[in-house]
Amino acid sequence: MNTTSHIAPGGFLTRPMDKADVTAWLDLRGDAERVDRTGHHVDADDLAEELENPKLDLERDTLTLWDGARMVAYALVYTPDGAVDAARFRGDAAVRPEWRRQGLGRHLVAWMDSRARALYAEGFTHLPGELLISGKSGDANLEALAANASFTACRWWFEMTHPLNTGRPMTGGVPQGLRLVPFEPAYDEATRLAHNDAFRDHWDFTEMDGTDWRTWVVGARSFRPALSRLLLDGDEVVAYLIAEEYDADTAADGTRDCHIGYLATRRSHRGRGAAPALMAATLDAALTHGYDSASLTVDTANPSGALGLYERLGFTTHREYVTYARPLEARR
Repeated sequence: MNTTSHIAPGGFLTRPMDKADVTAWLDLRGDAERVDRTGHHVDADDLAEELENPKLDLERDTLTLWDGARMVAYALVYTPDGAVDAARFRGDAAVRPEWRRQGLGRHLVAWMDSRARALYAEGFTHLPGELLISGKSGDANLEALAANASFTACRWWFEMTHPLNTGRPMTGGVPQGLRLVPFEPAYDEATRLAHNDAFRDHWDFTEMDGTDWRTWVVGARSFRPALSRLLLDGDEVVAYLIAEEYDADTAADGTRDCHIGYLATRRSHRGRGAAPALMAATLDAALTHGYDSASLTVDTANPSGALGLYERLGFTTHREYVTYARPLEARR
């Protein structure tokens, strides 16, 4: 058990997150979700996987507040390894509902800002720096916290859904000269390279190295290779779709959703219908495997026109999210 601790405002014990804290963390997350209704659920295995991230320094990148054996609040800061145009440090934090509006949110933001500035000074000062916080659009608590802490809304996201029992035609022919195949481990590295090329012109792009790819994509509990599809030009992956399923969402909603985690095309092969072909193949596979719906999250300012594509494919907006940013300066 991590024992580095001090007393926070309000008399709460404060210390870094420990791998033994999963049960207490899950309890806090459940309480928050019942009030915030973000639609995103987690289970103990999800949180344990989060703490196994080899690039997360639990001692320095996490903070928890305690009232006895009950976790009252938490915060984490993620380092943007591979950042290209800007170093955007993502903060994740929550306060248990009954302890909100007592200054704990400001305490968490101050800690995240301090940690992000320290990380920024260690290796990112050649790039502009920002601290990001995100949440459901229209959340009054988040809006107030962002305004009081001088954050500015910078990006909006739509969570879109597509029921799979409507009989809607799932069409999308394979572009001439390309070959559609299911994901296989043999194409793992080629798919990672395609990802880094395809997302290079997107906001907040960070190049994924092998560790990131294994941690967040092909090694994640949510990854569903049987539903994921690739388009090949010879032996090169030129477009891909990574499908996911979240067990906690299935347990909470009672339905199975095929989440489109990543869908992208190399810049050299855009405009040929690769994305519709991949989507059609995955939706067909999801329907065959007994899924009730498909979902995805899209940046409303996506430069590839993805929002319009998804609307044409039958996806409709279900929820909206917002990202707030505040500039960073290196701590002196």
